[in-house]
Amino acid sequence: MPAITERHRIVVVGGGAGGLELVTRLGDRFGKRRSAEVILVDRNPTHIWKPLLHEVAAGSMDPNTHQLEYAAQARWHHFEFQQGELTGIDRSRKCIEIAPCFDPEGSELLPGRELFYDTLVLAVGCVTHFFGVPGAETHAIALDTVEQADRFRRKLISACIRAQSGRGRTAAAEQPRVDIAVVGAGATGVELAAELRNTAHVLAAYGIHSLDPRRDVHIHVIEAGQRILPALSPRVSEETRKLLQKLHINVLTAERVTEVSPLGIQTADGKWIDADLTVWAAGITAPSVLCNLGLPVNRAGQVIVGPTLQADGDPDIFALGDCASCTCAHTQTVVPPRAQAAHQQATFLFAAMKARLAGKPLASFRYKDFGSLVSLGHFSAVGSLMGGLIGGSMFIEGVFARLMYTSLYRMHVMALHGALRMGLDTTAHWLRSKTHPRIKLH
Repeated sequence: MPAITERHRIVVVGGGAGGLELVTRLGDRFGKRRSAEVILVDRNPTHIWKPLLHEVAAGSMDPNTHQLEYAAQARWHHFEFQQGELTGIDRSRKCIEIAPCFDPEGSELLPGRELFYDTLVLAVGCVTHFFGVPGAETHAIALDTVEQADRFRRKLISACIRAQSGRGRTAAAEQPRVDIAVVGAGATGVELAAELRNTAHVLAAYGIHSLDPRRDVHIHVIEAGQRILPALSPRVSEETRKLLQKLHINVLTAERVTEVSPLGIQTADGKWIDADLTVWAAGITAPSVLCNLGLPVNRAGQVIVGPTLQADGDPDIFALGDCASCTCAHTQTVVPPRAQAAHQQATFLFAAMKARLAGKPLASFRYKDFGSLVSLGHFSAVGSLMGGLIGGSMFIEGVFARLMYTSLYRMHVMALHGALRMGLDTTAHWLRSKTHPRIKLH
């Protein structure tokens, strides 16, 4: 590839963990020197680390204190932000199509438009997969966005208040109760269930409801597989199950949900599970727009990329994170849809963009598995499996594991703001926790 002498335009679509880290580093390197244009496109005006959404849903995290405005990040790190949703790509003209933006009242804020690129990076993440289960998309709540998580939190508080006042689903019963069903026992489902148990206790302590947090607030986790956390080791799965049972959380495995209604869940084995609220965390799939771009995709709708993370058949388009299907050349295994994978791919693509602009060949991406961490909230320790860090595997739990889990988010903040601002941010949130309830009560 000949060296590029004109001002190169790099467009990154998707401001999730990987996409935002990438444009931040590219802006600091190329945007500040004006040696290349760096543009971020996202349909939302703010960023929040997606693994935090279960805490937002449980009320243990105020999203307003953890959201980052893209426009501010763009100003601080010398890239441009354009709000809008990707609707198409004209690969012959090398431009993307962006849908118009509307305000909450439905008035158009920004028109639909085209944006030309020299290099395009797709980092649009993933969405909840309902697998065509009747009633799931209508009556269950997904946790893809802050709005969905906060909607669940409000509905949870309302359900508890209605139950104690005799206006809930169990109004005719002698003892009122609230049932919460979490479909899917991956990391999101398990972590949410534990956080919800903590929420029930705090709401009762503050007088939001008079229900007994353990006896009257029932939490059910329903998993179609043979064990919870199927992507992790059997030992982590079993230890986590024991911890959930200590929290009086009902764990059901080998139960496939066949229908979701406003009052509960039906399984393939004929079981009926009462539910005032249902959360769907049973699987993910790529956004549907990726199937309409003319790029090769797999059965899950992910863009198929090569070892350099370039899309098959188009060297000017890259993909990273959950929306990309990448097979590591040295292990012949598919890179899993995890935050650590997106972070590693963002780091790789930053180096790849430097090589691309210098006219040098691109290296091959190598994924390193540093293990998996699962948080069980305030009540209990965090189960963890550490992998590539030590050349083997090691099970950790307790305070050490909890510190490591917390450090994952702080590492993300440091990647966006640097060590100094990360330290100030950590201190600010610690001070806030001393003057506010642990749960958002309204």
